[in-house]
Amino acid sequence: MKPASPSHEKMPGRFNVLATTLRGQEPLGVATLTSILSELNDPDPKVEITDVHGVITAQTSLDPFEVVERIREMAVKEPWKVSGLMRVIPIERVVETRLERIAEAVDALKEKIPPEATYKVVVEKRHTQLSSREIIEAVASRIERKVRLENPDWIVLIEVLGGLTGISVIRPDQILSLVKV
Repeated sequence: MKPASPSHEKMPGRFNVLATTLRGQEPLGVATLTSILSELNDPDPKVEITDVHGVITAQTSLDPFEVVERIREMAVKEPWKVSGLMRVIPIERVVETRLERIAEAVDALKEKIPPEATYKVVVEKRHTQLSSREIIEAVASRIERKVRLENPDWIVLIEVLGGLTGISVIRPDQILSLVKV
């Protein structure tokens, strides 16, 4: 696997992969994701339990999009290796949970959406006073593309975990739901 791009450099409290587990199964999720990243040749993966039940994060030196694809392949060929995980999502930017920081991060990523493509904003918020509506308005006001709530070409994903927010501009198939595989 190739290393992550420079925007995915390791830094304390940061992450470039977000995964969900069953509530109370976070230690199993951490062990599972750590094992997978090691198997994929990350020499020093940092996988942590967050303050949010059922959510773990990882900082990997590998490309997070490729990690998700490799986990998808594993889920088909060796499903027991991924049994501690429910969803796995690549994260492109992590910022402080403030509307202006979130909007700036989306500004940096929005050009991934081709001019003729559609998108929707998906907000998964935990441990924050910000409303989904104010996050969506702050983000959508910066994207000059057609919104389509059903079957969009792209998703602007905002994952709020208290004081940190992970952001990705991704195609729907780049979110791995192991329940569906």
